Amino acid sequence: MVCEGTKTEPNYFKSFPVPKDVIDVEGVGKNTISLVKKALRIKQEDGDYDRVWCVFDRDSFPVKNFEEAIKYAKKNDIQVAYSNQAFEVWYLLHFDDYHIPTCRTDYEEALTKKLNKDYEKNSKEMYEILVSRQPQAIQNAEKLLEEYNPPNPPKDNPSTTVHLLVKELNKFIRK
Repeated sequence: MVCEGTKTEPNYFKSFPVPKDVIDVEGVGKNTISLVKKALRIKQEDGDYDRVWCVFDRDSFPVKNFEEAIKYAKKNDIQVAYSNQAFEVWYLLHFDDYHIPTCRTDYEEALTKKLNKDYEKNSKEMYEILVSRQPQAIQNAEKLLEEYNPPNPPKDNPSTTVHLLVKELNKFIRK
């Protein structure tokens, strides 16, 4: 899996209690289409992966870049876990059926309220903090995506497909 972020997303996904051969997380600090191209290079150079995932946000990138990244990934059989506007929308879905359009700069304040403590963006503990609420987050993410018919990921704010990757990883959790 390649992540746009170098800390927030990798810290979260590296915390999944799955065997080391199930997940290889790389935070590359690239965005949208360049991230997908990096994932494709990894997939082509190391054919050992069953699936390759890209994790990226809408952020304030041009709509065209976001759309092209999703299309390019699909065309090249790369799975996408996107968030509009930012990865933190996935965290917020652990608490509520969150469907109010929000600017990514407001997520920190919202998460601080939900967590009853300061939200630390690059925390290595978010998986542990949120894992008990994960089933609710998955349900809320699915419900949120159903609201957009037809889906338009660059404009569907908030939205995320992170739950698809989470569900995939959950299949490998050690009991």
